[in-house]
Amino acid sequence: MPNRRFADGEVVMGRWPGSVLYYEVQVASYDDVSHLYTVKYKDGTELALKESDIRSQSSFKHRKSQSSSSSPSRRSTSRSRSRSPGRPAKGRRRSSSQSREHKDDKKKAIQEANLAPLVFVFLFKPSENNTRRYNGEPDSTEGNDTSCVILEQKLKPDLEIERVLEQYSLRPRKEEKKKEEIYSEKKVFETIKTIEKTSSKTKELEFGGRIGTFTMIFFLPATVLYLLLMCKQDDPSLMNFPPLPALESLWEARVFGVFLLWFFLQVLFYLLPIGRVVEGLPLSNGRKLQYRINGFYAFVLTAAAIGTLLYFQFELHYLYDHLLQFAVSAAAFSLGLSIYLYIRSLKVPEEELAPGGNSGYFVYDFFTGHELNPRIGSFDLKYFCELRPGLIGWVVLNLAMLLAEMKIHNQSVPSLSMILVNSFQLLYVVDALWNEEAILTTMDITHDGFGFMLAFGDLVWVPFVYSLQAFYLVGHPTAISWPVAAAITILNCIGYYIFRSANSQKNNFRRNPADPKLAYLKFIPTATGKGLLVTGWWGFVRHPNYLGDIIMALAWSLPCGFNHILPYFYVIYFICLLVHREARDEHHCKQKYGLAWERYCQRVPYRIFPYIY
Repeated sequence: MPNRRFADGEVVMGRWPGSVLYYEVQVASYDDVSHLYTVKYKDGTELALKESDIRSQSSFKHRKSQSSSSSPSRRSTSRSRSRSPGRPAKGRRRSSSQSREHKDDKKKAIQEANLAPLVFVFLFKPSENNTRRYNGEPDSTEGNDTSCVILEQKLKPDLEIERVLEQYSLRPRKEEKKKEEIYSEKKVFETIKTIEKTSSKTKELEFGGRIGTFTMIFFLPATVLYLLLMCKQDDPSLMNFPPLPALESLWEARVFGVFLLWFFLQVLFYLLPIGRVVEGLPLSNGRKLQYRINGFYAFVLTAAAIGTLLYFQFELHYLYDHLLQFAVSAAAFSLGLSIYLYIRSLKVPEEELAPGGNSGYFVYDFFTGHELNPRIGSFDLKYFCELRPGLIGWVVLNLAMLLAEMKIHNQSVPSLSMILVNSFQLLYVVDALWNEEAILTTMDITHDGFGFMLAFGDLVWVPFVYSLQAFYLVGHPTAISWPVAAAITILNCIGYYIFRSANSQKNNFRRNPADPKLAYLKFIPTATGKGLLVTGWWGFVRHPNYLGDIIMALAWSLPCGFNHILPYFYVIYFICLLVHREARDEHHCKQKYGLAWERYCQRVPYRIFPYIY
């Protein structure tokens, strides 16, 4: 293994990729595998450079002085050789030509420096984040920009032959300058592709790295089981730990069969040729995947199927009686699906792997997801699981709890608390399915791979943890007055209004920043060609959709009263989840936008809660 030449912390001169310009940088670290140095520029930008692109300050200054002393003689020699034999050599003409050359050199240097933002665009490509399960991250409020892809397509012709022609001055000077700019841009993009290839591995591990992700594979199912067992107890206090059930009681083949029937029924609804087909955001290779937007139609068909079952007197509270077995069946299915996803990801090209799940560590990549968009033909597994089986299943479970409450307590109508919980969460799910296209700009789709984290979250965590309030009310009925119900309803409406209007504002700006309807919005331009909104909801706090989410989560729990903290687990969990996502957003946006993000933070100092955090 070759010895490294520069030490950590050493100040050296680093060449900016795609140019001949050197800048003062500080060595941050060295990768023994790729033999690349991570260096930090004065403006905070971090890049991975080869050792050949780094010079010590002393040698760089020495070569620079040597170059400046010898370049005039070479320049004059070159000019004298290209002069016609019968043309007299005049000192004045020579000096003016040298002056023009000097200006051209300066222009070329400026031009190459101006191409630096293009490198920045490709090195720090956006990674989106999601609000709750389907809208959001990172809420960088940027607009889409495809100019870089168009520019790369212009560089396909072979320009080396053109350079040979220009060497003999066979073209006008203006055309020569234009060709030099294109050639320089081509060099930049070639350098970008080389850097992307060498830096495609995931370097920053989240969720506690390998140990943290290994722990969460067991901790998440245990948490779901614990919460469901607690709701079954007469006294669901946190200190009253529930007895562990017998293992054979947690599994039933018939329940697993019903779960499979549910899953493949949603697959059938997804494959129906109804609804619009839209394109997602560009992938790293410039390709756009197509998605069929028919989630709301699937919800309507599911409602019709459930209504038919109830008409023929099917006992839907069967779901309540076997909720633990359904949760275990869903967990087993998500584990099997995750294993299949990881095995198939080992055969896909490097460009189809997830930016955040390509660490080279089995456990970490298995948990976060190794492949970005696993598909079977046109059937997108990740996109399907995001909204269909789990989110629609959440509504079905809530309805089962409502019917179970009426049967167990001999009620002709459900309690007011149960009606509020079902109504609030039904509104949330319908909103998600109605605005299904918004999920295509979220981090789940554009950045995160499809592995155990999303598979378990979509198929187990969402339906069985998000329905916790309704499950709690079946065994612990809580009576509330109409004025209290009205106040809780107003609170939920406020949260929903903030959540929906903020997300719509962000998604519309991402899709088409030039939309005349968004002319009232002000933004900070960035080096990536995108903008950071500083007016509207995004000028109020940095993550207004998270604020709306938390207000709604509180409104969902308040109908359960204050006898136990268990119904408020979802609020506590959700605050912790959003604070984690917000911290991840901040880190990604700081890397991506640099000084523009610092300006944005100065304009919008509060992250989620105004005047608090």
